[in-house]
Amino acid sequence: MEISQKYNIEAIFVCSLSHYSNYYEKHGLNPVYVDNVSQSADLAIINRAREGDIVVTGDYGLAAIILSKGAFAVSFDGKLFDDNNIDELLAKRHETLKSLRSGGRVKGPAKRSAKDDEEFLCSLERLIKII
Repeated sequence: MEISQKYNIEAIFVCSLSHYSNYYEKHGLNPVYVDNVSQSADLAIINRAREGDIVVTGDYGLAAIILSKGAFAVSFDGKLFDDNNIDELLAKRHETLKSLRSGGRVKGPAKRSAKDDEEFLCSLERLIKII
């Protein structure tokens, strides 16, 4: 949020009604609340995204669609999704889902650290400066 204010960029937060908080409004941010239905937030993001926008997501499928619209996608750990890595990431996701459907187990993400936050902010700021 500090970065959006620093560069005078509108930050829009899309989340389901079950994640309602007045935090966003208190801090002058623009929340968009969607129904508690599967993929509602993704569809709202896809419908609002325009060429040159930056979308922060951990969802490879959403990132692929965002890229096809000429927007930028970055993960919560600061990894930039692009045409060079999205196909491989989607293939890995497919294999992971196949494993889960057949009863396999997948290790979840590690606990988020202050270093992760710093890397995300640096990556986001670099991206803003490029575009």
